[in-house]
Amino acid sequence: MKEYSRKLLEKALDAIEAAEILVDMGKSDIGAGRAYYAMFYVAEALLNEKGMQFGKHSAVHAAFGEHFAKTKALDPKYHRWLIDSFDKRLVGDYGVESGIERDIAANMISQAREFLEAAQAYLEK
Repeated sequence: MKEYSRKLLEKALDAIEAAEILVDMGKSDIGAGRAYYAMFYVAEALLNEKGMQFGKHSAVHAAFGEHFAKTKALDPKYHRWLIDSFDKRLVGDYGVESGIERDIAANMISQAREFLEAAQAYLEK
């Protein structure tokens, strides 16, 4: 595994752990954002292994969809989770009227952890 990819996966784990702490503190909006970033770092690591790097979230989302979901190299649900979590992060970061509920943020964290584990298994084979 490339060094940069390894560091991204470590950063993803850090984001998951931070999200758990934030949600436990009642900061679900911010925790949801960290859960999204964990998934984003995982997608970046996988794409980096194929020699691809991008400057925009939308480009990472699209490339991950094309190279991993569409080909079924990884379960397409991870692509859906990545996009859905991005949308929730936007609500959590910019919404002031309503935020992300605790159970939604906790589910995002669970999805991020599963995505990280699937990526690690993929990269180890």
